[in-house]
Amino acid sequence: MAIRKTLSAWLTNRYLLIIRNEENFAEKKTISFNYARVILILTLAFTITLLIAVYLVTITLEEWLDPRYDRMKTQQELLDLTVGLDSLEYEMALKDQYIKNIQMVVSGDPNAYALLDSQEDLSGQPTELVTSESSIAIDSQFRAEFENLEMQPITYESPNRDEFREMFLFSPIQGLVSDGFNPKADHFGLDIVAKEGEPVKSVSDGVVIFSSWTLDSGYILGIQHRGNLISVYKHNSELLKNVGNFVSGGEVIAIIGNTGELTSGPHLHLELWHNGNPVNPQEYIAF
Repeated sequence: MAIRKTLSAWLTNRYLLIIRNEENFAEKKTISFNYARVILILTLAFTITLLIAVYLVTITLEEWLDPRYDRMKTQQELLDLTVGLDSLEYEMALKDQYIKNIQMVVSGDPNAYALLDSQEDLSGQPTELVTSESSIAIDSQFRAEFENLEMQPITYESPNRDEFREMFLFSPIQGLVSDGFNPKADHFGLDIVAKEGEPVKSVSDGVVIFSSWTLDSGYILGIQHRGNLISVYKHNSELLKNVGNFVSGGEVIAIIGNTGELTSGPHLHLELWHNGNPVNPQEYIAF
């Protein structure tokens, strides 16, 4: 009991710390304290210092003190690069396949329309390809039956040529036709010269199926219309629509330009393809 009283008194007794001038002993400052307060302050200071040290060792100084840090960091970077590379390869494969499908559309291959529908929907997002043993078996059976059939002329359920002639097509741009339609010279469209910065308009309602850049023709935009009609606009300086966008006839879709290697000045190269065959735009559009 006496020990407890002695310890309690030692901790709670108040003391004065007086700071005096060494030369004249003048009192400068007086500090009141007891041992309980001193112990508490020292404990708090030690705890804070310990926490700061632990934080520095485990987080800030980890790359210096932990020999596994560099290896773990390298592995994580390698994993991120691998995932990114796989994503890029997948996107490039989709783009390559889509360009091939567009080429099939232009060349008149009827299977291209089914390929386009299976690759992208109107929102521009690629659809998932479902592969299973049953689907592979069905595909193989269908292929075998198809190969055994006699080849017959391909017919389309779209409007005939007379109905196509009755379609009203807007003029994409007001200008001067500098080079006409000449399939024998591999010129499957018209070259229309207009003022720089003139807007290019869609010839009819439709859905954008191609919006990209090529080395020969620069910025290209292709639109699928009803009646198996496709309009192609080349050498633009800027494209205002993306794949999957619905456009109305007469709506601005691009800006005239001079992009691509096969151009000698600002103009629009317009092509019309019906059932996979090029047609003369001057027969259907009044320029």
